[in-house]
Amino acid sequence: MIAALQSELIIQTTYLKHHKIETIYFGGGTPSLLSSTELEAILKTIHENYSLIESPEITLEANPDDINLESLLEWRKIGINRLSIGLQSFRAKDLEWMNRAHTREEALNCVSLAKQTGFDNINVDLIYGLPELSLTEWKDAIQKVIDLGIQHVSAYCLTVEEKTVLNKWVQEHKIIPANEDQQSEQFEVLIEELEKAGIVQYEISNFSVQNKHSRHNSNYWKGEHYVGIGPSAHSFNGKSRSWNISNNTAYIQKIEEGKEWFETEILSTKDQFNELLLIGLRTTNGVSLPQLESIQKPSESFWKKTEQMTEYGWLIQNENSIYLTKSGKLKADYIASELFMD
Repeated sequence: MIAALQSELIIQTTYLKHHKIETIYFGGGTPSLLSSTELEAILKTIHENYSLIESPEITLEANPDDINLESLLEWRKIGINRLSIGLQSFRAKDLEWMNRAHTREEALNCVSLAKQTGFDNINVDLIYGLPELSLTEWKDAIQKVIDLGIQHVSAYCLTVEEKTVLNKWVQEHKIIPANEDQQSEQFEVLIEELEKAGIVQYEISNFSVQNKHSRHNSNYWKGEHYVGIGPSAHSFNGKSRSWNISNNTAYIQKIEEGKEWFETEILSTKDQFNELLLIGLRTTNGVSLPQLESIQKPSESFWKKTEQMTEYGWLIQNENSIYLTKSGKLKADYIASELFMD
């Protein structure tokens, strides 16, 4: 697999031609299971074949049970300077039904250990809207994160996908997720409690202390170009999107045989307009109107709806942008869909 990833990296150099690499992100599964030697080999290929800025942000997603003193020191040595740790929850029963291998104690200890080994840019993932999660328990989880002194929080509401074990349990009433009102309340409490601690929301699901925004994710929300390497990885160059096949064996075989290993979709003007709206409205900076108009001049209907939503208290508009209010953030996807180009 590592050889195939290196080969794709070399092939894809033309995809980001004339672009300097600002961020590298090891994610999409369990990259922390890769050995430091394998991670270093991938980074070496990137440095040899791409132009990088002086101090790129290099993030590794890691599960708490994969984090130990040895792994942390090795990651630091090869250039990893940011960790994204999948804590998810501090409740043992949640970790059990989510099939997480780590314990509550490991979740707490791994962050402390990462800080001790010199990591000063750490994200933790949290999930709200969990079954039987009381507001007191949720506040306690938020306070634990604050007490850990981390720099970045990504918080997501529990979603129940079709054809999953969780969906089956919900249908059988073995698990009862939080209702919409409870989810909204937990989200509002999250924003308030983190803000008190100086961890400020800069995107719907992301919060950070000053100067610790995820540069990688921020570039995505700005519509910057990126290339994804490996099975299921996606790439974007402003005009088209491509995605790699998901099967590991087939991916390796096609790379080795020099055959096409991805599919491509050319984005229409409508697609580009709607995508910019969707991702831009998620951020505190909102959607750049000049950037939107460079794709397509908004319709009269668009301006009528933005005016209406401004009156509802969901949107704020100035000369250069439109962005969501606090109450608007609770309806982000709905608002974006209402403003989409038909």
